[in-house]
Amino acid sequence: MSLRFIATALTSAALLLSSGCTILPEREPATLYRLPAADLAPNALTPDTAIRTMRLGVAVPKAGHLLSSNRIVVYPERNIVNVYEGARWHENAPDLLKARLIAGLQQSQLFASVSSDGLPADLLLLSELRHFQSDYVTDPPSAKVQLDVQLVDNQNRTPLAAMSFTTSAQANSTDIPDVIDAFGSASDALTAQLAAWLAQQPEVLGSND
Repeated sequence: MSLRFIATALTSAALLLSSGCTILPEREPATLYRLPAADLAPNALTPDTAIRTMRLGVAVPKAGHLLSSNRIVVYPERNIVNVYEGARWHENAPDLLKARLIAGLQQSQLFASVSSDGLPADLLLLSELRHFQSDYVTDPPSAKVQLDVQLVDNQNRTPLAAMSFTTSAQANSTDIPDVIDAFGSASDALTAQLAAWLAQQPEVLGSND
């Protein structure tokens, strides 16, 4: 190979780089999805769950490495774990679920206020996100959500109550938008269960005594 050929090749490569051109195929940008949500009506709860005087803070759920990202996790078969290609949540999954919990608990009207744990609060809701994935245990797949929660006195961080919630919702098809809708339904069901559970806690029920 001549020196002239090598020099010509290097010059051509430099020109391609300097002009912003590339011989590699460009990767398609991922489609970003938000978590669908339905309203949680106050009258869906038991009659003794009137507005309380206590303020609730909701912390971002803790999660493992995979669930802490904005990747949409899928279990395609048996012990295989994967993520959907070309699709992502618009923010990390724990932040998505935290926002849904806050909105749903605000609508339930169980507390004087429900906000992020960064604001003043009497009670604090801590949690760990165990499952947040599309699972092909059914066909079409089902969205599965599991959240372990702990209600804590925010003044002294004393644990008051704990519970684990698991919900699932089957998608209408294998299309990603339908799978996203299933995630929304499963998250709505979990939020409703959480609100009903909180309504039965003596720390909340006794707040007006």
